[in-house]
Amino acid sequence: MTKEPKKILIADDDVMVRTTISKILKMFGYTVETAADGYGVLQAIDDTYDVVILDINMPEMDGFETMKKLNDLNYDIPVLFLTGAGSMDYAVKAINLGAYDFLTKPIEDLDIFNVKIRRAMEKRMYVLQEREYKLALEDDVRVKAAQLEKQNELLITYSNSLEKATVQLMTSLQNAMEEKDFYTAGHTMRVTEYALLLGNAMDLPESEITILRRAAQFHDIGKLVIDLSCIQKPGKLTEEEWLLIRKHPSVGANIIKPLGFMSREQFIIRHHHERMDGKGYPDGLTGDKLDDLTKIIIVVDSYDAMTSRRNYRTNMSMEQALEELDKCSGTQFDKTMVDYFSRSVVNFTPGKNYFNPEYMDAFYQNNN
Repeated sequence: MTKEPKKILIADDDVMVRTTISKILKMFGYTVETAADGYGVLQAIDDTYDVVILDINMPEMDGFETMKKLNDLNYDIPVLFLTGAGSMDYAVKAINLGAYDFLTKPIEDLDIFNVKIRRAMEKRMYVLQEREYKLALEDDVRVKAAQLEKQNELLITYSNSLEKATVQLMTSLQNAMEEKDFYTAGHTMRVTEYALLLGNAMDLPESEITILRRAAQFHDIGKLVIDLSCIQKPGKLTEEEWLLIRKHPSVGANIIKPLGFMSREQFIIRHHHERMDGKGYPDGLTGDKLDDLTKIIIVVDSYDAMTSRRNYRTNMSMEQALEELDKCSGTQFDKTMVDYFSRSVVNFTPGKNYFNPEYMDAFYQNNN
């Protein structure tokens, strides 16, 4: 495959100069096009040219003005100025405009003339190679980015599947624990329903609802490693037994800790027995240190405990429990959460709507 000859554009207002230089360049094997002035150069120029030779002193648009216009086109074609008058001012101005070299006329030394042309051609070759390299690099980056995006989508899918599998496994363990205790059976389900009821009543965003749901599901998971016999015993618990049970929030938080995607849930689980006045456990945090999701779990967990049957006491009615929540607002419970919950729970039936979005939507529409 033969290479196409290099292409040169000459601009000079003297037809004799254009003709002479064209013949010399053609003798060296170049393809030559000519223009009589700067306007002709701008009309003829495109990215196929390898070198431009410009006369400096041309009418209407001189070589310098033409050079400025060429720079704006961003073809990166080397420009050699053709002049018969050597001047330092010309040289400085040409260099500042980005000229590659100078050619003097008349041309006396053909070898030097050809060397300058070849060097300009080499520069053009390097410019084109760099351009091709950048385009190839950009294509490669796009391909790699597409591959990374696809891999990232697969990782996200895998991560989501892993999260779901983890949650399902933990739910099974939680259910197995509750099945051992007649008195706390269904507690997690009811607390989760109450939490969702309160969260939706407060118009929490879906992302917060997801965290709230999981925190409610696993708020008592620490009891998995506690001897349930002390919970099931008749009568009140001893101080030692209470100390053991009071460990379940911190134990549950430690169980959740390795699951990086449940860092918010870990905080809620650890602190769901704190109080607004700082007299709760395990860390004695006050209300200003607790987020809204934790305050929600504190309220609904206590409400279900009060309204559920225990072996050492009778359960409260809904009215009695709500009265107790209101009575302890500001000390044990956050008043805002209690007010929202009291308004929402009146017509709510736990159990029949467990994680049922359609039922929950209908419930909120009918009660708001």
